[in-house]
Amino acid sequence: MISYILLVSRQGKVRLAKWFVTMPPKQKGKIVKDVTQLVLARRTRMCNFLEYKDTKVVYRRYASLFFVCGISAGDNELVTLEIIHRYVEVLDRYFGNVCELDLIFNFQKAYAILDELIIAGELQESSKKSVLRVVTQSDSIEEQENSEDTMARLGSRVGQMSKTL
Repeated sequence: MISYILLVSRQGKVRLAKWFVTMPPKQKGKIVKDVTQLVLARRTRMCNFLEYKDTKVVYRRYASLFFVCGISAGDNELVTLEIIHRYVEVLDRYFGNVCELDLIFNFQKAYAILDELIIAGELQESSKKSVLRVVTQSDSIEEQENSEDTMARLGSRVGQMSKTL
């Protein structure tokens, strides 16, 4: 089971953090700090798996971001690497060659995509097309609601203006 997923920049800033286990904020902060230091200190050609306390840490670097997962001791590291890669592929398709700024300014979408892929620390949906379809449907519903709200506000303003005339 995946305990957490962190997206960390090369400067050590956390860009996205998703926790699938319950723990106090202080403990989460310590894990983020320790794991970030461990991952950032490693060289490019080193193994992408390491042990941290009673868990395994699996990470992969894409451009300027490290995608880091904490998994149970008995979990398969290669499957976790594939899950990370699947997430990056879906982000790439959604944003069109995703970059760190996309994740900073559209973090809600990054979380929504992650929520479609992983539920309770387990891979829920492996199909990239299914995940993208759900997220784009959500986008279109959101746009429709926003346009309806705008039309309603414009309608109320027109009504107010006609009363004053």
